[in-house]
Amino acid sequence: MAKKKLVRSRDEKMLCGVAAGIADYVGLDPSIIRLLWVVSILLPGPNLIIVLAYLVLCFVLPAENTGAS
Repeated sequence: MAKKKLVRSRDEKMLCGVAAGIADYVGLDPSIIRLLWVVSILLPGPNLIIVLAYLVLCFVLPAENTGAS
């Protein structure tokens, strides 16, 4: 069994591929993760932390290796 690795998606990305990568890692549809992200931004609370976490993940997560050389 191959070990799952959290990576940014190259194929299903809208901004950086973070939501699609997280969705693939947890086994959900990327639209669900994107919807949860937007709802969390619109609700009152630590919005700046959520946006900063997304931006950090854009730079920290490695891009998906498609196998093409």
